[in-house]
Amino acid sequence: MGTRQTPVALRNEAEEVAVLAGDRADHADETFRLDPVVVKAVLAAGFARHFVPSAYGGTAGTFSELSQALVTLGTGCAATSWSASIAAGFGRMAGYLPEEGCAEVWQDGPDALVVGSLAPLGRARAVPGGWRLTGTWPSVSVVDYSDWALVRAVVPVCGGRAHRVFVIPRSACTVRETWCDVGMRATGSNTLVVDDVFVPGTRTFDSDDLVQGRARHAVTACHTVPLGAVNGLFFAAPVLGAARGALAHWAEYATAKVRNAPREAGGPGLTRDFYAAVLARAAGEIDASQLLLDRATDVADLGARVTPLEAARNARDCSLAAESMVSAVNRIFAAAGTSGHSVTGPLQRFWRDVNAAVTHIGLRFEPAAHAYATAFAAQATSADQWSGTDACRTGARARP
Repeated sequence: MGTRQTPVALRNEAEEVAVLAGDRADHADETFRLDPVVVKAVLAAGFARHFVPSAYGGTAGTFSELSQALVTLGTGCAATSWSASIAAGFGRMAGYLPEEGCAEVWQDGPDALVVGSLAPLGRARAVPGGWRLTGTWPSVSVVDYSDWALVRAVVPVCGGRAHRVFVIPRSACTVRETWCDVGMRATGSNTLVVDDVFVPGTRTFDSDDLVQGRARHAVTACHTVPLGAVNGLFFAAPVLGAARGALAHWAEYATAKVRNAPREAGGPGLTRDFYAAVLARAAGEIDASQLLLDRATDVADLGARVTPLEAARNARDCSLAAESMVSAVNRIFAAAGTSGHSVTGPLQRFWRDVNAAVTHIGLRFEPAAHAYATAFAAQATSADQWSGTDACRTGARARP
């Protein structure tokens, strides 16, 4: 078994990995995959084991600790932070397997790299001892370095259909090199293909268990929390890191302009007030985003105690934070001038990565808004039935 990683060590290790990843980010961006040395450093830092149950050598850590480490990592390279988040997130999901399946996934230690997709793009049929699985899942990040893949598929149930989650070894999959996006290029999010592969019953579980936070044998908060309360955090934290990276890169240029630019318009160039306004507004938007995400991680760490409204609010806040962060980065990029847009500088990469990342379905505002409104209305109705008053006046813990 691997050496267990403490939460403090994860944050400290992230600082060193961020420097390494930042130094190699340009090359990774050009080749559409992370440097193997960076992937090795991410695993050694403890990201893959962060949510692995302690019974298998993992940390079974908190979302607050992971989010801080991902933000730190994202200041150096957004794609590396995204990949580290994938390693942690899908490792958490694998913990929903039966005990025999968990023992198989982590038989060589808790740093096994599990990747995958929750898009229900596969189909499976029951056979003696398990299932036969077929499907194609695009945009599976850091799949080239994976040990296992966790995917979701449609299965027939009592004349209808249901979703199940399957975990299969990387050796049973084929990877097609299809990733060529303008942003988050180094994530290497290629297409995973599975063709009629047998999956034993010990490496599959009901999708609703994951959605509702019904872990079979893991009892820590990170496994009993419903998926809706945490899904957005895995994507928002790397974006926050990238936004802070962009701000840090531009800030030295901006502060020089604040000191040296003319006070008033009239000559060539922009005034110092312009740069001061951009700096203050962008920094404020990023700080506000962090406050939203900090609250969301605190809620996520409640585990099974999270209410439906709190879970929906978390998804809402992650998507709102994403909108604020892309606004801040776009504001910085627009104020950077032609020298700041050079392909030899990191600002354009942060800009591309942030704009690409926020298009992920886990950060889109419309579905999050619908879920929040539905949960809000349900709590309001419940509160009215109980007390005869409006939900906002009941003093409920999960008020919006």
